[in-house]
Amino acid sequence: MGCFQSVACKPRIKHENIMVCDLSASIDRRPTVIEENSPIVLRYKTPYFKASARIAMPPIPRNETWVVGWIQACTQMEFFNIYGDLGMSSWELPELQEGLVRAISDSDGVSYPWYGNTTETVTLAGPTSKPACFTVSMNDNFYPSVTWAVPVSESNMPLLTRIKRDQSFTTWLVALNMSTQEKVLLQTVKWRMKVDIAVDPSKPLGSRARLTGRVHQDQPKVLTQMEPIPPNALVKPNANDAQVLMWRPKRGPPLVVIPSK
Repeated sequence: MGCFQSVACKPRIKHENIMVCDLSASIDRRPTVIEENSPIVLRYKTPYFKASARIAMPPIPRNETWVVGWIQACTQMEFFNIYGDLGMSSWELPELQEGLVRAISDSDGVSYPWYGNTTETVTLAGPTSKPACFTVSMNDNFYPSVTWAVPVSESNMPLLTRIKRDQSFTTWLVALNMSTQEKVLLQTVKWRMKVDIAVDPSKPLGSRARLTGRVHQDQPKVLTQMEPIPPNALVKPNANDAQVLMWRPKRGPPLVVIPSK
């Protein structure tokens, strides 16, 4: 069976004869898991966002190389760790917050502009005489550490009372002609992850934190229309390198705890 029959291509989308046959995007239907086994930090692990697509690529007539894969950018981030009435630590993306950019690359920091370079991309070198069929997939989740104590203090006293996180992403399925730099957008997905954890620091380690708010995340939205990729979603820095950890006390000036890389 040829590629085009085998993928039963009633194509979802067809661009320049590149066909996207199956596309799935979901967030695992399970709650965020809180880990309280360290006296220094609370850790939490969110469910995974997963995206996968089956592609049918027509023969490449010329001596060209195409890469097909996933590109992701962070479009909004609130990430506060509150320490009672003392203040809060906050991971921030200053350029995004100040509205200087619309999105920041969420690449692995090596494979720009791609999210990663294992299952996330496939490279096809022409000329080829037959169509190619392949799958590209990606997954993403948060697994951070938050100090029980105020991050700028010498003390190890647990004072953390709340963790609030709300982050939005846009993820594109893209075919990129490496020879001409022509980009063919095949699909746009939007998703969001929210975490809300209440902490009672007076309780013993292992029983301080609990999830509040909704247990399950909203499922991703696969857009019916393509959304263009903002230029700086394709280049350095990525979100991990661009983020800054601030301490914002109730009284007194804010402090940079960890600068951007």
